[in-house]
Amino acid sequence: MKNLIIRTLTGIIFLAVMIGGILYSPVTFSLLFTVITALSVWEFTGIVNQRADVNVNRFITTVAGGCLFVGFFGYAAGLPGGGVLFVPWLLSMIYLLVAELYLQRESPLNNWAYSMLSQVYVALPFSLLCLLEFSALGRDAALAVSSHTGSWLVLAVYVFLWSNDTGAYCVGSLLGRHKLFPRISPGKSWEGSVGGALLCLLLSQVAAHYIPVLTPLQWALFALVVVVFGTWGDLLESLLKRQMGIKDSGKILPGHGGMLDRFDSSLLAIPAAVIYLYTLALV
Repeated sequence: MKNLIIRTLTGIIFLAVMIGGILYSPVTFSLLFTVITALSVWEFTGIVNQRADVNVNRFITTVAGGCLFVGFFGYAAGLPGGGVLFVPWLLSMIYLLVAELYLQRESPLNNWAYSMLSQVYVALPFSLLCLLEFSALGRDAALAVSSHTGSWLVLAVYVFLWSNDTGAYCVGSLLGRHKLFPRISPGKSWEGSVGGALLCLLLSQVAAHYIPVLTPLQWALFALVVVVFGTWGDLLESLLKRQMGIKDSGKILPGHGGMLDRFDSSLLAIPAAVIYLYTLALV
């Protein structure tokens, strides 16, 4: 019972912070996801450093991840000289490469690989949220419901991911018979995946009615893109944890595990959503 209470309270606070931070203003959005990006990179580097042949500089890679997000934010927001904000990230990357010449570690190639992976796998997807936050969907005044058009798209990604998880768990618990990826995640079923997708399709039509920045069909396709790639993102983190022999990526969220446990689905869903919106919905 105590664990259930802790898990519930953590979930409520998590949702309040996420929804409030995304919708209140671009400033709160940037602060929220700069912190999330940094904490997620810190957690990822802590996991890979458990390998005997890896010794990644956690501090520099974490700072680099935060800088990458800030750089994308400045560029996407059109801030004066926003591109200059990428300079700290570039300097961090150069340092991580050159430092291995002098540290004389056993496996510099592994350190390079995991340092770069922390940026590509973790920091970059969060940074791409800035392209949704400041997307061009609001360019047509007839479609823009408010100045927070992009914020609604960012929130929609997470609402679809949360709804997919909820629907998949409920349907899978009741009807799940056929395993989706038994080698990696034995608890997931095809029935649960379909149930989660159907719930997201339903919510996409609700979004189409109240947030008409996309047509009903575009909203439905958006939801499906998020669901499919979000499921793959979840499985990728499960593969990472299985490879490392750990149950949770961390303990920062009581009852819910670590940051990567909460945001694993979005690490593939965000890039896919950006590709979809910028190549299909905006043409």
